[in-house]
Amino acid sequence: MNAKVFLVVRILLGLFVLTFGLNKFLHFIPMGEMPEAVMGYFGALSSTQTLNLVAVVEILAGLALILNKYGALMSVILMSVSVNAVLFHATLDPSNIGPAVGLLILNIAALVGYKDRYKDILRA
Repeated sequence: MNAKVFLVVRILLGLFVLTFGLNKFLHFIPMGEMPEAVMGYFGALSSTQTLNLVAVVEILAGLALILNKYGALMSVILMSVSVNAVLFHATLDPSNIGPAVGLLILNIAALVGYKDRYKDILRA
């Protein structure tokens, strides 16, 4: 991958997850009307502090990607968040799946950009 393209992907992904991670604590992005199933899902996640853990992971991943420190590791960890976001929207909120798919695409692009860092662990 071209170094400049990878830089843009890395910064965009970092800003994306940092923004949504901070939003889980600061609530600066207004949430619209949500279906009852979504409210129940978020209620369960909130009662177990799972959303706070996801927020911390997103904040740390965003900072790591922006500062280019441990970005390869955080891209792998962030993949679970990306896949879960897509699955959540695909099953409970399909009308708002766009940003989740964007997150997944950026995450895959970051993994491709860091592919040289994964050679040793992927060796057969």
